[in-house]
Amino acid sequence: MNIHITNGRVVDPASGTDKKADIAIADGKIAGIGGSIPAGFKAGRTIDATGCIVTPGLVDLAARLREPGYEHEGMLESEMAAAIAGGVTSLVCPPDTDPVLDEPGLVEMLKFRAEKLQAARLFPLGALTRGLAGGVLTEMAELTEAGCIGFGQADVPLADTQVLQRALSYASTFGYTVWLRPQDRDLGKGVAASGPLATRLGLAGVPVSAETIAIFTIVELMKATGARVHLCRISSARGVELVRQAKAQGLPITCDVSINSLHLADTDIGYFDSRARLNPPLRQQADRDALSTALADGTIDALVSDHTPVEADAKTLPFAEAEAGATGLELLLPLALQWGERSGAGLARAIEVVTSAPARLLSAADAGTGIGRLQEGGVADLCIADPALEWQVEPGALRSQGKHTPFAGYPLQGRARHTLVAGRIVHG
Repeated sequence: MNIHITNGRVVDPASGTDKKADIAIADGKIAGIGGSIPAGFKAGRTIDATGCIVTPGLVDLAARLREPGYEHEGMLESEMAAAIAGGVTSLVCPPDTDPVLDEPGLVEMLKFRAEKLQAARLFPLGALTRGLAGGVLTEMAELTEAGCIGFGQADVPLADTQVLQRALSYASTFGYTVWLRPQDRDLGKGVAASGPLATRLGLAGVPVSAETIAIFTIVELMKATGARVHLCRISSARGVELVRQAKAQGLPITCDVSINSLHLADTDIGYFDSRARLNPPLRQQADRDALSTALADGTIDALVSDHTPVEADAKTLPFAEAEAGATGLELLLPLALQWGERSGAGLARAIEVVTSAPARLLSAADAGTGIGRLQEGGVADLCIADPALEWQVEPGALRSQGKHTPFAGYPLQGRARHTLVAGRIVHG
């Protein structure tokens, strides 16, 4: 169906576009923007976007969908519904399912299930080692053919540096990207960030050095192997500085930060609030400020939801025993807009870090589909959002099967009204 979007403010950071313009969509592609709309274009449906911004569909680099194996915490249907409700049209899922995504058949089945839903696009990460056990490397070539866009260990640290070196060397040879959450296995066993608050609450701490030691090791191995690495969910000021230094040296390193670490600090744990039991743990305000600055200046490439639905029974436990994670797909857009306004980074950068910037990382992983930007002839993945719409986070109203979030009760501004994937209206 041909669609005509009228009276919207088109914001496309990839092209530097920020203007009021109409968009014509035909055959799943953008047929024209503004003055380039073909003469005689006829639409089967018109969407009035007055007062709204029209942006590329959001690209989320960290979203657990819980299938296969954890259907009691989330299912493809519920989590894809949450994605499109949040304006997310493309997402990357880590390999820590059950069974682990270390076999081509599992990846193909997951992609098949996702495609049947006709919702958001799914880009799976394959396991770097079999079973994420850290011993034997997976068949990366076969997993790539099955649809994996990179390889990682999810939140399972690689304890054997020699295995990591071999993995990076192999990935470098074939041009694969390795996605790693930088955390030392032994230092990262706590449940809260080391500091006065963790000490006062009697919680086992995770020092900043758990992150920085891992980053330093990864960077040194990158120099030796030439591998391309994406660091997932940087959480500390010192970690940001190490990434900044690595980029200054010309290393092919990128990184992202979660909405949790960008907006919250360890004090938000309050009185053992298990909704703030997250991985990586929330750090101090100085770290949060450094993350915000780094996201604004491009040291941090992308903002992610770190969507991890958790069942009620696993959250309603003492803080140290509760499962880490929070729902976030439906909060990514408003929290990005809030950050852009409060930090002074501006609307364009706020949209960029959840659209074209993460899409470039997927393109670098040879998964480019033209997502993350609005261009004539390009794929029609769009988000039409009302940036002035005020709403409050009510967990029970979220589409995700996981209802736990540290932002429960928070007043937010901005929400997706319509989401389009390949020219189809999937939400709104």
